[in-house]
Amino acid sequence: MFNAPRPAQRYASAPVNGLGGSFVDENPLAASIYDDPWSAAPSPSPQPIPSVTSALSSVLAEATVPDSYYRAFAVVDTTNSGETSVNALSRVLSTSGLPATTVEKIVNLVSSRSRVSKLEFFVALALLALAQSGKDTSVEQVAARAAENSLPEPFLHLDTLQPSTSALSSPYPTYRQATLDPWSVSRFGSNGGGSDFAAPRSATTINGGAASSLAGSGLPREWWKTQETVDVTIQGQQGFILNRYTVYEINTEHGAPVHRRYSEFAFLWDCLVRRYPFRLLPALPPKRVQPDAAFIEQRRKGLARFLNAVINHPVIKEDGLLATFLSEPSFENWRKHTAVSLEEESVSKHVDRIEEITVPSDLEDKLAFVRGKIGPLIEQWQRICVLAERIIKRRESAAVRIPPSLRRTYLPAHFTFPFLSPHHPSLDDHDHDHIPGPASSTTSLAASLSMLSSRTAPSDDLESDDQADLARLTNALRAVVEVNERCWRGDECELCDGVRQGIAHVASHTQRQSDLLEQRTNALLYSTLEALKSQRDLYIAMRDLFIRRDRLSVDNVDRLKKRVDSNSMKLEGIKAALKDGWQDDADRIIGLIEKDQATIATLLNRRVFIRASMWHELRVVLHNKENALLSQLVQNLAHDEQAFVSSVLADWVSLGNAVEEMPYE
Repeated sequence: MFNAPRPAQRYASAPVNGLGGSFVDENPLAASIYDDPWSAAPSPSPQPIPSVTSALSSVLAEATVPDSYYRAFAVVDTTNSGETSVNALSRVLSTSGLPATTVEKIVNLVSSRSRVSKLEFFVALALLALAQSGKDTSVEQVAARAAENSLPEPFLHLDTLQPSTSALSSPYPTYRQATLDPWSVSRFGSNGGGSDFAAPRSATTINGGAASSLAGSGLPREWWKTQETVDVTIQGQQGFILNRYTVYEINTEHGAPVHRRYSEFAFLWDCLVRRYPFRLLPALPPKRVQPDAAFIEQRRKGLARFLNAVINHPVIKEDGLLATFLSEPSFENWRKHTAVSLEEESVSKHVDRIEEITVPSDLEDKLAFVRGKIGPLIEQWQRICVLAERIIKRRESAAVRIPPSLRRTYLPAHFTFPFLSPHHPSLDDHDHDHIPGPASSTTSLAASLSMLSSRTAPSDDLESDDQADLARLTNALRAVVEVNERCWRGDECELCDGVRQGIAHVASHTQRQSDLLEQRTNALLYSTLEALKSQRDLYIAMRDLFIRRDRLSVDNVDRLKKRVDSNSMKLEGIKAALKDGWQDDADRIIGLIEKDQATIATLLNRRVFIRASMWHELRVVLHNKENALLSQLVQNLAHDEQAFVSSVLADWVSLGNAVEEMPYE
């Protein structure tokens, strides 16, 4: 489904010094939802499953979308994800002043899911404009106006749009100023010389200068409180047809935002894995031909996890190329004028005697023990990520599915597509990092409805089946209040007025519940779920490190020693024979011996460096992160859930007090 495997040199080409690089035949993300990001011939993307968006794709056709549509969508899509919730759409439409009955009709016309795409949002605005002008609010009318390239503009009061408020914190990670600044002036200083970034810039000792001991963690005290955060957002598409690519905006806590494309992320990864082959380095999410919006969003999250991992690695975070990637306005121009060194870390660093002594003698046993756990841990964390995402999606949808018997009358007439594909993903397939297989595009509406009515088992296809029921319930309750504004008696009816006010309180309550649920779901999706996937990525990176070590730690020291012994014997024979010109022959062999001895010394130092690096990655990086960050995740989850439940309870108490005096007669 993604990229086909390559038979050789999977992740990087041969390094210039013969020592660095990564030659991994086994996909380090085979147990995950990713695949090879370096394939030269990516497989075509599968045909997307028919959806509401595809059904409405021909409605607007090539019509010019008014700027007011984009401005309204930007208000509710702050992350540039290309979609928003039904609750947000309802709140935008409510600013028009139209009756709740009309708003409910428009929402039900454009979407039967919990999420609304940009196209659906635009169609809803066009329907709203038609309703405001007194025209027929139908998708056919919108299509006719689009064919004339004259989409109507609605009158919205977006400045009166009340933000979703609750006691919960923002769903997106907030930036924190680190007391121990890992960026420092040297990393973001002037780079006018260019040569500063040609080689890895980090400390000359193995662990960046910090004392390496068995007792300490190897990291600053309470290091988890000073973790840097990088935010990656989607800026849109650039280029033409065959050369179109996605542009990502990178925001750090230092410096102005920069824009990068995926190929530049791939260049950074390639350089880092050659420079630091014996470090924990997460893999990139894959590339794909003609990716859809869901794939691009998942790749954005994967790129963000990659950057957040490397900028918080105690060694890689000091790399000059990484600093340039996060700060240089035009990375492409910088690459054209700067020679980037791919020299392996072991060439420019040394392991002092104290650090060498601290490496335990049973390091191989410890590594073997950890290696035995990596496979099961990856499998279980992948399952945790899948289940967590499904649970979050169910909460987001507030799932009360439409009974099969009611689907035929509920679906709008223009929905001529199957809601469910013949291929129904299993639990392990249903991860939004994994794109489901293609569905038949020739299935008729009658066959689709027949399949829906005959299906009795509950569906796991949350995007198709679940409804944003709280938001829709709010619209329905407000419509009831409007319809019952006057009693049949004609005069003032205290009974009708009291009940109507009570229903209005319930509508306000469901609106607040929907806001709370949406905010909490966003927090889970953008914070908790990504933290779980980072935990999974950590173990995958460790497996990748083991694979690279197996391939790259092999050297020819033994063969060189034999050659030195052989040349030494030749040298003794030449000196004993004292033939004509023996001094020239002796000098030549002495030169060969000295060269081999220097190479042996370098390779032996590299062996020590590899052992020290593996010990550092095991003790300092893996052991600390897999425990401390997981503790932080669980504690934050518990505290946020407590705050959410408290807010929900307070809202119910408020509703109970408001409806206490509802009349019976």
